[in-house]
Amino acid sequence: MAIYETIRNLIMALFHSTYHILWGDLIRIPLPGGSFLGLSLLILILIPSGVYFTLRTRFLPFRLFPEMLRITIEKKNVSQKDAISGMQALFVSTATRVGMGNLVGVVAAISAGGAGAVFWMWAIALLSSSTAFIEATLAQLHKEKDPLYGGYRGGPAYYIHRLFTQKTPSRRHSLIAVLFALSGLVCWCGISQVIGNSVSSAFENAFHIPPIATTAVLVAVAAVIVLRKHATVRVLDIMVPIMAVCYFLMTLFIILQNLGQVPAVFQRIFAEAFGLRQAVAGGFGAVLMNGAKRGLFSNEAGSGSAPCAAAAADISHPAKEGLLQALGVFIDTLVICSCSAMIMLLAPSSITNGLEGMDLLQAAMRYHLGAFGVVFIAAILWLFSFSTFIGILFYARPNVAYLFGDNWLSQTLYKALALVMVFIGGLAAYTFVWDLGDIGVGLMTVFNMIALFPLAPQAMKALKDYENTVKG
Repeated sequence: MAIYETIRNLIMALFHSTYHILWGDLIRIPLPGGSFLGLSLLILILIPSGVYFTLRTRFLPFRLFPEMLRITIEKKNVSQKDAISGMQALFVSTATRVGMGNLVGVVAAISAGGAGAVFWMWAIALLSSSTAFIEATLAQLHKEKDPLYGGYRGGPAYYIHRLFTQKTPSRRHSLIAVLFALSGLVCWCGISQVIGNSVSSAFENAFHIPPIATTAVLVAVAAVIVLRKHATVRVLDIMVPIMAVCYFLMTLFIILQNLGQVPAVFQRIFAEAFGLRQAVAGGFGAVLMNGAKRGLFSNEAGSGSAPCAAAAADISHPAKEGLLQALGVFIDTLVICSCSAMIMLLAPSSITNGLEGMDLLQAAMRYHLGAFGVVFIAAILWLFSFSTFIGILFYARPNVAYLFGDNWLSQTLYKALALVMVFIGGLAAYTFVWDLGDIGVGLMTVFNMIALFPLAPQAMKALKDYENTVKG
């Protein structure tokens, strides 16, 4: 028993140390009034890289936004059997973004950092869309045929591998690529726990169903869907647009009901964004950090998750998929995340004070729509959870294959592990499951960025070629 406790303590110590390195205050900048701005390693990586890629692409998110919209209505031609189209790849990545990230991520950001965290989620999104373009385009440039599932596969593990094995192309693995793939699998296990935790909490609030019962049913239904050898992501073609539109329309209804309060909500967001109300979660540093953490967790740009879907697209030009994934960041944060924020911030603070997680969101919905609001969130969260779970298992495919080769055993074992994590998450403490996901996404971002800068010229060349083609 003593040995077990020692091992457990060592693991938890390593867990907390890693979290602190990634998300703790690496640099502290003093501010007037005795406060300080704490900058984590991830903030120091993501914000400068977002600025850099935005400048290198000549403000791509704004300059080529009309082109992003045009690509979405193009006729989809898929030449490779079992491959998915560029829009289907966008639906996969949007499933994980619009799913848990928007409902649960925004709740966590506001719970920990106050209304000001929303502003920093918006800012991170505007900067991150250029990063999303670079990594998605690289995933397309370095994709390969998938002998197990058919179609294509790829992602950061594959372009990182190519970068570090240029002189020794026969090498089976590259250390940084292996570390990225392992970090991804840890991250997606963490997200699986968040799914179980959030759904069980929502159903307990809405229907007074014990978490163990909700979690057991969730795992059983998910197992039936995902343990099939050829579980498809095409169901997301229907699920994602319907879920997003329903959620958007419900939010629009709530905004119209409270139209007079909307200016005050925006005033609060901007005021708290710069720490003008220092009582909120410790001031400016906490607001910025929580907005950035949840912004990254939601839009995933720079973390290397979405490129795992982008690589699978059968599309006429690599830059097209890059533009679609950049658009996905806009859809995620500037539209759907804002919906969740408005739902919560339009409710009186007396209703939501002291609450966190799904308790906070459901309390706000109960205020706006009565018992129906609580049931609506529980139902939509169930659907979002399935779309997210299918999406992250799609992400896991190429990384499991990179680590363990092309075999059904390793693919099935990871799916089973993810299902176990859903079950554990349904009964776990709220903070811990988020921390596990934060560690995974943080490590992925570090390893992805190591390759993104030296490989970025390839994506820039593809963008230039695409723009010349369009103009021609």
